[in-house]
Amino acid sequence: MDHILKKVREIIEEPMKKMDITVDSVSWEVEGKYNYLKIILDKESGLDIDTIVEATNIINPILDEYDLIDEEYILDISSKERG
Repeated sequence: MDHILKKVREIIEEPMKKMDITVDSVSWEVEGKYNYLKIILDKESGLDIDTIVEATNIINPILDEYDLIDEEYILDISSKERG
C-alpha cells in the first residue's frame, strides 16, 4: 500500500501547489469495516471549508482517473491542525 500512497501524493501535489496548498500527508486507515484514504492538506494562511471543498473537487476526479486503489474507500480530506 505504501507505493500506492506515494503515487497518490505524487499525482495530487502539483494541482494542490497551484492552489498554494501543501500535501502534508496521505494515509490509509481501516476503522471497523471501513477503509479511509486520508489526505491532510496545509496552507500558509490556513484552510477554510470552502478551500477544502475546492481541493476535494480537484483531487477526487484525479483519483478516479488513475484508479490506483482496488478496495472501496472513503476519501477523507482535511486540513492540518494548527497549534
